[in-house]
Amino acid sequence: MKKRAANDSGKGEEPSLTRTAAPAALVEGTIIIIDIDKMEDIVRERGWSEYKPNPATGLLTGLIMEFASKWRAIVVYGLDEERGTEEAVLEVPLTTPKELANDLVMIEEELCRYADVTATIVAISAPVGSRPARGRREAYTGFRREVKRILESLKRKGGGVVYVDGELVYSSPCRRR
Repeated sequence: MKKRAANDSGKGEEPSLTRTAAPAALVEGTIIIIDIDKMEDIVRERGWSEYKPNPATGLLTGLIMEFASKWRAIVVYGLDEERGTEEAVLEVPLTTPKELANDLVMIEEELCRYADVTATIVAISAPVGSRPARGRREAYTGFRREVKRILESLKRKGGGVVYVDGELVYSSPCRRR
């Protein structure tokens, strides 16, 4: 009896060389959302372009790339090297938010120091699937939707903070300007 390939339908067709990937298994980790505060107003006030990286979005792009490399984070949504990054969703498998807190504070400090802007950063423990979203709508589903709600609540209160697993760990000095 002839053995069939795992993806052979048994109908005399050639087995497909490509398979559809099964959904990624969820593991404990951290969901992070980073969003520059009042970006639309800042762009207008400072005369920056919306369509190419400006000092804030270009810096955030680089900081996220460094962070993702260091922590092996998956950028689920938002990283945009061509236009600059205003918001991003990341997942870090098998890592707690408290382990990431110092690096998240550093991102906020760098944005304040070099671009004179603030961001709201939220990191929450949750199951993560570790695959990029196909678009904004998919990026904010499931547990990420809850993290987004926390982020929006903090932004309504002025933003410029780093919030880690229910605790406000940093408030930017740029927030008071």
